[in-house]
Amino acid sequence: MVKYLDLKKITAKYAKEIHDAVARVVDSGWYLQGEENKRFEQHYAEYIGTRHCVGVANGLDALIWILRAYKEMGFMKAGDEVLVPANTYIASILAITDNGLKPVLIEPKLSSYQIDDDLIEKHITERSKALMIVHLYGQCAYSDKIKALCSHYGLKLIEDNAQAHGCLYRGRKTGSLGDAAGHSFYPGKNLGAFGDGGAVTTDDEELASVVRTLANYGSEKKYVFRYTGRNSRLDEIQAAVIDVKLRYLDQDIELRKQVAARYLQEIRHPEIQLPIVTDRDQHVYHIFPVRCSRRDALQSFLDNRGIQTLIHYPIPPHKQACYPEWNNMSFPITEQIHREELSLPLSPVITGEEIDRVIDAVNAFH
Repeated sequence: MVKYLDLKKITAKYAKEIHDAVARVVDSGWYLQGEENKRFEQHYAEYIGTRHCVGVANGLDALIWILRAYKEMGFMKAGDEVLVPANTYIASILAITDNGLKPVLIEPKLSSYQIDDDLIEKHITERSKALMIVHLYGQCAYSDKIKALCSHYGLKLIEDNAQAHGCLYRGRKTGSLGDAAGHSFYPGKNLGAFGDGGAVTTDDEELASVVRTLANYGSEKKYVFRYTGRNSRLDEIQAAVIDVKLRYLDQDIELRKQVAARYLQEIRHPEIQLPIVTDRDQHVYHIFPVRCSRRDALQSFLDNRGIQTLIHYPIPPHKQACYPEWNNMSFPITEQIHREELSLPLSPVITGEEIDRVIDAVNAFH
Protein backbone atom coordinates (compact mmCIF):
# COMPACT_ATOMS: atom_id res chain seq x y z
CA MET A 1 0.00 0.00 0.00
CA VAL A 2 1.22 3.47 -0.88
CA LYS A 3 0.20 5.30 2.29
CA TYR A 4 -1.50 8.66 2.02
CA LEU A 5 0.82 9.97 4.73
CA ASP A 6 3.42 7.94 6.61
CA LEU A 7 3.91 9.81 9.89
CA LYS A 8 6.27 7.16 11.24
CA LYS A 9 8.68 7.71 8.34
CA ILE A 10 8.42 11.49 8.69
CA THR A 11 9.27 11.28 12.39
CA ALA A 12 12.19 8.96 11.64
CA LYS A 13 13.81 11.72 9.57
CA TYR A 14 14.40 13.77 12.72
CA ALA A 15 14.36 10.95 15.29
CA LYS A 16 17.60 11.78 17.12
CA GLU A 17 16.82 15.50 17.49
CA ILE A 18 13.24 14.81 18.54
CA HIS A 19 14.29 12.23 21.13
CA ASP A 20 16.83 14.68 22.51
CA ALA A 21 14.23 17.46 22.64
CA VAL A 22 11.63 15.32 24.40
CA ALA A 23 14.22 14.03 26.87
CA ARG A 24 15.23 17.61 27.61
CA VAL A 25 11.62 18.41 28.55
CA VAL A 26 11.21 15.25 30.62
CA ASP A 27 14.43 15.90 32.50
CA SER A 28 13.61 19.56 33.07
CA GLY A 29 10.64 18.87 35.32
CA TRP A 30 8.78 21.81 33.71
CA TYR A 31 5.97 20.80 31.36
CA LEU A 32 3.79 23.88 30.73
CA GLN A 33 4.53 27.53 29.94
CA GLY A 34 8.26 27.09 30.07
CA GLU A 35 11.37 27.66 28.01
CA GLU A 36 10.33 25.33 25.17
CA ASN A 37 7.25 27.43 24.49
CA LYS A 38 9.22 30.66 24.65
CA ARG A 39 11.82 29.27 22.25
CA PHE A 40 9.28 27.95 19.76
CA GLU A 41 7.15 31.10 19.86
CA GLN A 42 10.21 33.23 19.11
CA HIS A 43 11.37 30.98 16.28
CA TYR A 44 7.92 30.65 14.71
CA ALA A 45 7.24 34.39 14.88
CA GLU A 46 10.57 34.98 13.13
CA TYR A 47 9.74 32.32 10.53
CA ILE A 48 6.26 33.69 9.77
CA GLY A 49 7.44 37.30 9.94
CA THR A 50 5.31 38.68 12.76
CA ARG A 51 6.14 40.42 16.02
CA HIS A 52 4.18 37.96 18.16
CA CYS A 53 3.37 34.25 18.36
CA VAL A 54 1.21 32.71 21.08
CA GLY A 55 1.13 28.93 21.43
CA VAL A 56 -2.31 27.44 22.14
CA ALA A 57 -3.83 23.97 22.43
CA ASN A 58 -4.93 23.49 18.81
CA GLY A 59 -5.78 25.23 15.56
CA LEU A 60 -9.48 25.62 16.32
CA ASP A 61 -8.70 27.37 19.59
CA ALA A 62 -6.29 29.67 17.76
CA LEU A 63 -9.18 30.96 15.62
CA ILE A 64 -11.60 31.04 18.54
CA TRP A 65 -9.22 33.17 20.64
CA ILE A 66 -8.56 35.64 17.83
CA LEU A 67 -12.27 36.36 17.47
CA ARG A 68 -12.86 36.32 21.22
CA ALA A 69 -9.98 38.76 21.70
CA TYR A 70 -11.52 41.16 19.21
CA LYS A 71 -14.76 40.97 21.21
CA GLU A 72 -12.93 41.65 24.48
CA MET A 73 -11.12 44.56 22.81
CA GLY A 74 -14.48 46.06 21.80
CA PHE A 75 -14.09 45.63 18.05
CA MET A 76 -16.79 42.96 17.75
CA LYS A 77 -19.94 41.96 19.58
CA ALA A 78 -22.33 39.03 19.44
CA GLY A 79 -24.31 39.00 16.19
CA ASP A 80 -21.62 40.68 14.11
CA GLU A 81 -20.72 39.06 10.80
CA VAL A 82 -17.54 37.31 9.67
CA LEU A 83 -17.17 36.56 5.98
CA VAL A 84 -15.71 33.10 5.34
CA PRO A 85 -15.36 30.68 2.41
CA ALA A 86 -18.21 28.19 2.10
CA ASN A 87 -15.90 25.28 1.22
CA THR A 88 -13.63 25.38 4.24
CA TYR A 89 -13.04 22.76 6.93
CA ILE A 90 -15.64 23.06 9.68
CA ALA A 91 -13.16 24.51 12.22
CA SER A 92 -13.10 27.88 10.47
CA ILE A 93 -16.85 28.20 10.94
CA LEU A 94 -17.00 26.65 14.40
CA ALA A 95 -14.68 29.40 15.63
CA ILE A 96 -17.13 32.03 14.40
CA THR A 97 -20.31 30.50 15.84
CA ASP A 98 -18.55 29.63 19.12
CA ASN A 99 -18.14 33.37 19.63
CA GLY A 100 -21.79 34.18 18.93
CA LEU A 101 -20.85 35.71 15.59
CA LYS A 102 -22.58 35.09 12.26
CA PRO A 103 -20.69 33.34 9.45
CA VAL A 104 -21.43 34.70 5.98
CA LEU A 105 -20.56 31.97 3.52
CA ILE A 106 -18.95 32.92 0.20
CA GLU A 107 -18.33 30.62 -2.76
CA PRO A 108 -14.77 29.81 -3.89
CA LYS A 109 -13.27 29.96 -7.34
CA LEU A 110 -13.42 26.53 -8.95
CA SER A 111 -9.99 27.13 -10.47
CA SER A 112 -8.16 27.62 -7.16
CA TYR A 113 -10.62 26.41 -4.45
CA GLN A 114 -9.90 29.69 -2.62
CA ILE A 115 -12.50 32.31 -1.72
CA ASP A 116 -13.69 34.22 -4.79
CA ASP A 117 -12.54 37.78 -4.13
CA ASP A 118 -14.95 39.04 -6.83
CA LEU A 119 -17.89 37.94 -4.65
CA ILE A 120 -16.78 39.38 -1.31
CA GLU A 121 -17.91 43.00 -1.63
CA LYS A 122 -21.57 42.24 -2.29
CA HIS A 123 -21.73 40.29 1.00
CA ILE A 124 -20.37 43.16 3.13
CA THR A 125 -22.96 44.86 5.35
CA GLU A 126 -22.86 47.32 8.22
CA ARG A 127 -22.54 44.34 10.58
CA SER A 128 -19.51 42.90 8.81
CA LYS A 129 -16.45 43.07 11.07
CA ALA A 130 -13.97 40.59 9.64
CA LEU A 131 -13.01 38.49 6.66
CA MET A 132 -11.52 35.08 7.40
CA ILE A 133 -9.56 33.67 4.48
CA VAL A 134 -8.52 30.02 4.49
CA HIS A 135 -5.35 28.96 2.68
CA LEU A 136 -7.05 25.68 1.79
CA TYR A 137 -4.97 22.66 0.79
CA GLY A 138 -1.81 24.78 1.27
CA GLN A 139 -2.57 27.35 -1.45
CA CYS A 140 -2.50 31.09 -0.78
CA ALA A 141 -5.97 32.67 -0.62
CA TYR A 142 -4.73 36.25 -0.19
CA SER A 143 -4.93 38.86 -2.92
CA ASP A 144 -4.38 42.59 -3.29
CA LYS A 145 -8.12 42.95 -3.87
CA ILE A 146 -8.81 41.33 -0.49
CA LYS A 147 -6.38 43.71 1.18
CA ALA A 148 -8.05 46.71 -0.49
CA LEU A 149 -11.56 45.57 0.50
CA CYS A 150 -10.58 45.08 4.15
CA SER A 151 -8.92 48.47 4.23
CA HIS A 152 -11.86 50.24 2.56
CA TYR A 153 -14.54 48.68 4.78
CA GLY A 154 -12.55 48.52 8.01
CA LEU A 155 -12.61 44.73 8.22
CA LYS A 156 -10.14 42.70 10.24
CA LEU A 157 -8.38 40.19 7.99
CA ILE A 158 -7.97 36.86 9.75
CA GLU A 159 -6.00 34.03 8.16
CA ASP A 160 -6.76 30.37 8.77
CA ASN A 161 -3.23 29.13 8.09
CA ALA A 162 -3.76 25.61 9.40
CA GLN A 163 -2.81 24.00 6.08
CA ALA A 164 -0.28 26.47 4.71
CA HIS A 165 2.80 26.76 6.96
CA GLY A 166 5.57 28.22 4.81
CA CYS A 167 3.38 29.39 1.93
CA LEU A 168 4.49 32.67 0.34
CA TYR A 169 2.83 35.69 -1.23
CA ARG A 170 5.36 37.96 -2.94
CA GLY A 171 8.04 36.96 -0.46
CA ARG A 172 5.87 37.19 2.67
CA LYS A 173 4.63 34.17 4.57
CA THR A 174 0.95 33.45 4.93
CA GLY A 175 0.17 34.03 8.57
CA SER A 176 1.69 37.51 8.34
CA LEU A 177 -0.54 39.00 5.63
CA GLY A 178 -3.57 39.92 7.74
CA ASP A 179 -4.27 41.28 11.21
CA ALA A 180 -3.98 37.87 12.86
CA ALA A 181 -3.65 34.22 11.88
CA GLY A 182 -4.49 30.86 13.39
CA HIS A 183 -2.17 27.89 12.87
CA SER A 184 -2.65 24.18 13.53
CA PHE A 185 0.10 21.69 14.36
CA TYR A 186 -2.09 18.59 14.13
CA PRO A 187 0.25 15.64 13.43
CA GLY A 188 -0.68 15.40 9.76
CA LYS A 189 0.08 19.04 8.96
CA ASN A 190 3.20 20.11 7.09
CA LEU A 191 4.47 21.23 10.50
CA GLY A 192 2.99 18.59 12.77
CA ALA A 193 3.31 17.90 16.49
CA PHE A 194 2.93 14.59 18.34
CA GLY A 195 -0.60 15.56 19.33
CA ASP A 196 -2.74 18.66 19.09
CA GLY A 197 -1.16 22.08 19.03
CA GLY A 198 -1.75 25.52 17.60
CA ALA A 199 -0.63 29.13 17.57
CA VAL A 200 -1.74 32.68 16.86
CA THR A 201 0.57 35.05 14.98
CA THR A 202 0.05 38.80 14.80
CA ASP A 203 1.79 42.16 14.87
CA ASP A 204 -0.84 43.48 17.28
CA GLU A 205 0.64 43.52 20.79
CA GLU A 206 -2.73 43.99 22.51
CA LEU A 207 -4.33 41.15 20.58
CA ALA A 208 -1.44 38.82 21.41
CA SER A 209 -1.69 39.71 25.10
CA VAL A 210 -5.45 39.13 25.22
CA VAL A 211 -5.13 35.81 23.37
CA ARG A 212 -2.45 34.62 25.79
CA THR A 213 -4.61 35.60 28.76
CA LEU A 214 -7.78 33.98 27.39
CA ALA A 215 -5.92 30.73 26.72
CA ASN A 216 -4.68 30.68 30.33
CA TYR A 217 -8.11 30.57 32.01
CA GLY A 218 -8.43 34.34 31.43
CA SER A 219 -5.59 34.97 33.86
CA GLU A 220 -2.70 37.40 33.46
CA LYS A 221 -1.56 36.83 37.04
CA LYS A 222 -1.94 33.58 38.98
CA TYR A 223 -5.38 33.32 40.61
CA VAL A 224 -6.44 36.69 39.17
CA PHE A 225 -8.89 36.34 36.26
CA ARG A 226 -9.58 39.21 33.90
CA TYR A 227 -11.68 37.20 31.44
CA THR A 228 -13.73 34.00 31.51
CA GLY A 229 -11.12 32.09 29.57
CA ARG A 230 -10.24 28.43 29.13
CA ASN A 231 -7.27 26.12 29.48
CA SER A 232 -5.81 26.16 25.98
CA ARG A 233 -2.04 25.99 26.29
CA LEU A 234 0.60 24.43 24.05
CA ASP A 235 2.49 21.95 26.20
CA GLU A 236 6.27 21.88 26.42
CA ILE A 237 6.74 18.54 24.65
CA GLN A 238 4.73 19.64 21.60
CA ALA A 239 6.60 22.96 21.51
CA ALA A 240 9.94 21.13 21.61
CA VAL A 241 8.94 18.69 18.85
CA ILE A 242 7.65 21.30 16.40
CA ASP A 243 10.63 23.54 17.09
CA VAL A 244 12.84 20.70 15.82
CA LYS A 245 10.66 20.13 12.75
CA LEU A 246 10.47 23.86 12.02
CA ARG A 247 14.19 23.79 11.13
CA TYR A 248 13.40 21.45 8.24
CA LEU A 249 10.04 22.86 7.13
CA ASP A 250 11.26 24.70 4.04
CA GLN A 251 13.28 21.66 2.98
CA ASP A 252 10.22 19.44 3.37
CA ILE A 253 8.06 21.92 1.45
CA GLU A 254 10.51 21.78 -1.45
CA LEU A 255 10.21 17.99 -1.48
CA ARG A 256 6.42 18.32 -1.53
CA LYS A 257 6.65 20.70 -4.48
CA GLN A 258 8.82 18.23 -6.36
CA VAL A 259 6.25 15.47 -5.90
CA ALA A 260 3.46 17.83 -6.97
CA ALA A 261 5.44 18.84 -10.06
CA ARG A 262 5.60 15.21 -11.16
CA TYR A 263 1.87 14.74 -10.63
CA LEU A 264 1.12 17.92 -12.58
CA GLN A 265 3.39 16.92 -15.45
CA GLU A 266 2.67 13.20 -15.69
CA ILE A 267 -0.96 12.62 -14.70
CA ARG A 268 -2.93 12.75 -17.93
CA HIS A 269 -6.50 11.57 -17.75
CA PRO A 270 -9.50 13.22 -19.43
CA GLU A 271 -11.76 12.69 -16.40
CA ILE A 272 -9.36 14.08 -13.80
CA GLN A 273 -8.93 17.79 -13.09
CA LEU A 274 -5.56 18.66 -11.61
CA PRO A 275 -5.02 21.71 -9.36
CA ILE A 276 -4.24 24.92 -11.21
CA VAL A 277 -1.24 26.70 -9.73
CA THR A 278 0.05 29.88 -11.36
CA ASP A 279 2.77 30.73 -8.82
CA ARG A 280 4.99 27.98 -7.37
CA ASP A 281 5.62 29.97 -4.18
CA GLN A 282 1.90 30.19 -3.43
CA HIS A 283 1.30 26.50 -2.77
CA VAL A 284 2.96 24.23 -0.19
CA TYR A 285 0.89 21.15 -1.11
CA HIS A 286 -0.37 20.13 2.28
CA ILE A 287 -2.95 18.36 0.14
CA PHE A 288 -2.83 17.49 -3.56
CA PRO A 289 -6.50 17.65 -4.58
CA VAL A 290 -7.78 16.28 -7.87
CA ARG A 291 -11.39 16.38 -9.03
CA CYS A 292 -13.31 13.67 -10.79
CA SER A 293 -17.04 13.42 -11.45
CA ARG A 294 -16.72 9.70 -10.59
CA ARG A 295 -14.71 10.39 -7.45
CA ASP A 296 -15.89 7.38 -5.45
CA ALA A 297 -15.17 5.02 -8.35
CA LEU A 298 -11.70 6.58 -8.71
CA GLN A 299 -10.99 6.12 -5.00
CA SER A 300 -12.10 2.48 -5.12
CA PHE A 301 -10.02 1.89 -8.27
CA LEU A 302 -6.91 3.30 -6.61
CA ASP A 303 -7.53 1.43 -3.36
CA ASN A 304 -7.69 -1.84 -5.29
CA ARG A 305 -4.26 -1.01 -6.70
CA GLY A 306 -2.74 -0.27 -3.31
CA ILE A 307 -3.01 3.54 -3.40
CA GLN A 308 -4.43 5.13 -0.24
CA THR A 309 -6.36 8.37 -0.78
CA LEU A 310 -8.49 10.69 1.36
CA ILE A 311 -11.43 13.02 0.70
CA HIS A 312 -11.14 16.65 1.85
CA TYR A 313 -14.05 16.96 2.58
CA PRO A 314 -17.09 14.78 1.78
CA ILE A 315 -19.79 17.06 3.26
CA PRO A 316 -19.66 20.88 3.00
CA PRO A 317 -20.29 22.89 6.18
CA HIS A 318 -23.72 24.13 5.10
CA LYS A 319 -24.92 20.53 4.75
CA GLN A 320 -23.72 19.40 8.18
CA ALA A 321 -26.25 18.37 10.85
CA CYS A 322 -24.71 20.83 13.33
CA TYR A 323 -25.96 23.75 11.20
CA PRO A 324 -29.53 22.67 10.30
CA GLU A 325 -30.53 26.25 9.51
CA TRP A 326 -28.19 26.14 6.49
CA ASN A 327 -29.10 22.73 5.13
CA ASN A 328 -31.41 24.10 2.44
CA MET A 329 -28.91 26.70 1.24
CA SER A 330 -27.30 26.24 -2.15
CA PHE A 331 -23.61 26.76 -2.90
CA PRO A 332 -23.15 24.95 -6.24
CA ILE A 333 -19.39 25.41 -6.60
CA THR A 334 -18.71 24.39 -3.01
CA GLU A 335 -20.96 21.36 -3.42
CA GLN A 336 -19.21 20.36 -6.65
CA ILE A 337 -15.79 20.53 -4.98
CA HIS A 338 -16.93 18.45 -2.01
CA ARG A 339 -18.59 15.95 -4.36
CA GLU A 340 -15.59 15.54 -6.66
CA GLU A 341 -12.41 16.14 -4.59
CA LEU A 342 -9.92 13.34 -3.93
CA SER A 343 -6.50 13.79 -2.29
CA LEU A 344 -3.56 11.82 -3.63
CA PRO A 345 -0.62 10.64 -1.49
CA LEU A 346 1.94 13.40 -1.07
CA SER A 347 4.58 13.87 1.60
CA PRO A 348 8.30 14.59 1.97
CA VAL A 349 8.96 10.86 2.46
CA ILE A 350 7.08 9.37 -0.49
CA THR A 351 9.55 7.55 -2.75
CA GLY A 352 10.06 7.86 -6.50
CA GLU A 353 8.76 4.32 -6.97
CA GLU A 354 5.62 5.17 -4.98
CA ILE A 355 5.08 8.30 -7.05
CA ASP A 356 5.37 6.18 -10.21
CA ARG A 357 2.73 3.81 -8.85
CA VAL A 358 0.33 6.64 -8.07
CA ILE A 359 0.75 8.23 -11.51
CA ASP A 360 0.38 4.91 -13.33
CA ALA A 361 -2.71 3.96 -11.34
CA VAL A 362 -4.43 7.33 -11.85
CA ASN A 363 -3.71 7.28 -15.57
CA ALA A 364 -5.08 3.73 -15.81
CA PHE A 365 -8.44 4.65 -14.22
CA HIS A 366 -11.37 3.28 -16.21
